[in-house]
Amino acid sequence: MINMYPARSRYTTDHGWLKSNFSFSFAEYYDPNNMNFGPMRVLNDDIIKPLKGFGAHPHHEMEIVSVVLEGYLKHEDSTGHSAITTFGEVQRMSAGTGVVHSEVNPSSTENVNLLQMWFEPEKPGVAPSYEQTSFDIEKMKNALLPIVSKNPTSNHSAHINQDLTIYLSDLERGREVTFTQKEGRRIFLFVIEGDVRINSKTTLNKRDSARITETTTLHVAAESESRFMLIDLP
Repeated sequence: MINMYPARSRYTTDHGWLKSNFSFSFAEYYDPNNMNFGPMRVLNDDIIKPLKGFGAHPHHEMEIVSVVLEGYLKHEDSTGHSAITTFGEVQRMSAGTGVVHSEVNPSSTENVNLLQMWFEPEKPGVAPSYEQTSFDIEKMKNALLPIVSKNPTSNHSAHINQDLTIYLSDLERGREVTFTQKEGRRIFLFVIEGDVRINSKTTLNKRDSARITETTTLHVAAESESRFMLIDLP
C-alpha cells in the first residue's frame, strides 16, 4: 500500500528566523492521526536564517538525525561535542537518558536548509552520544547510498539505536533503482528535488513523500533529475 503525502499537505510555520514544514505532528501542530510512521516521529524541513538557530534545549529518549541540504549547521551539546555539518555529512545524536544541545546557522550570509528527523529508540536508557560522518556524494548517483543504519557497513554511515536504514539517491532522468525489504516492514520516501515514479503508478514531485506498507519491492524511476531519501523502517 502506497499512501502519498503532497508537499502542500505539510504544516507550515514561519517564525521569521525559521521557516519549517512538518511532515508529522510537532510543536503547535497536533494531529492525532499523524503522530508517527512506525518509530519515525518527526521530519521537519527547516530553513534557518544566518546567525540564527535553536538555542540550548533538552531532549531524552530520541534518536535525532540531521541532514543538511544547503548551507552549514553548527552543533554543540552538553557532552562536549561541537561540529559544523554541511551536505555530504550526517549528524546523529542519541539523546538517551538526557542531553542539552543547540543547532545554529553559523553563516553570516546564507541560509541553512536541513532535514531534521526524530526516531524512537529501539531500547530506552542508552547513554547520550553524538556522531558526525561523511559520505561520498558520487556514490549516490543512480544508486541507494546508506548514510545511517543500525548496522553500518562502513565508517561512512552513522550508527543509530533503531532497526532502520536511511538512504540517499541521485537519479538521472530515465534511470531507476530497486529496493527490496523483508515482509512486515515499512518504507518512507521523501523527494528532495525532481520527480520520481514509484512502482510505475505513483508520481511524487519535489518535497512530496510516501508512506509505504505491505510492499516488499519498490521501483523508483526518475522522471527528471532527482534526489530523494528512502528510509527502511520496522
